[in-house]
Amino acid sequence: MTESRSLAERLEDALPQTQCTKCGYDGCRPYAEAMARGQAQHNQCPPGGAQGVARLADLLGKPPLPLNPANGVERPRPRALIDESLCIGCTLCMQACPVDAIVGAAKQMHTVVEALCTGCDLCVPPCPVDCIAMVPVTGNLTGWDAWSQAQADAARERYEQHQARRRREQAAQEARLAAKAARLAAAQAQPPGGNAPAAAVDAAAAAAAARKQAIIQAALERARQKKEALRQQGLGPKNVDNPSAQTQAQIDQAEARRRRLGLSDAPPEPGKPDNPTGTPS
Repeated sequence: MTESRSLAERLEDALPQTQCTKCGYDGCRPYAEAMARGQAQHNQCPPGGAQGVARLADLLGKPPLPLNPANGVERPRPRALIDESLCIGCTLCMQACPVDAIVGAAKQMHTVVEALCTGCDLCVPPCPVDCIAMVPVTGNLTGWDAWSQAQADAARERYEQHQARRRREQAAQEARLAAKAARLAAAQAQPPGGNAPAAAVDAAAAAAAARKQAIIQAALERARQKKEALRQQGLGPKNVDNPSAQTQAQIDQAEARRRRLGLSDAPPEPGKPDNPTGTPS
């Protein structure tokens, strides 16, 4: 019987759906499409390990290759663990999680839903207080020995729901910005002295934004003081030392975003742009 599903769809089915971006693409689907077009090799997925490479090679009709070390190494599957005593509730880890496995609220402690975490590592770089550690949870098992097809299917469903929610939120944000622009345009079109209500609304919004930023800055300062106290006791942050180039790029991106939001006083490092990815702020 002729296979009705596209090659990209079958390749995506063979990926572990951790959505970790270690392959160099934004998710499992873009990587599958790149392989189907012949633009990516089939040895770029560390979470799938050697078994995953073999699966992809079989679908592509190519020989298996060793995992490309530039993309990472095969390892026991980890799970994110948040040090709740250090968490400041900034929500950056929640925004980074591709499967909504982190729950919490602004200025409140966050926690990881263990059964939902795919071990993608993406929540670690954005954390401004280094309170997230990746803890191995599968013993010596790696690749598909540490991750079932049922888990992969569930992770893909959560990822798709996450993406749909982000699209809804973006559309709502664009609608709010358009409405604000319309109000400003209407206020500017009024005769002098006739736009006092709009000016009052804008002033109140600016004051609220300033208060919010002050609260965040105070929380960050408290976290810095707590980290310093722990350092003096010989207890360092839980992030891994000597991050990979990919992880460092994510850290740089997060720091640039924090500078643009006014959450960091650190200047850009010489030679590094303030928008490392070149994407809109």
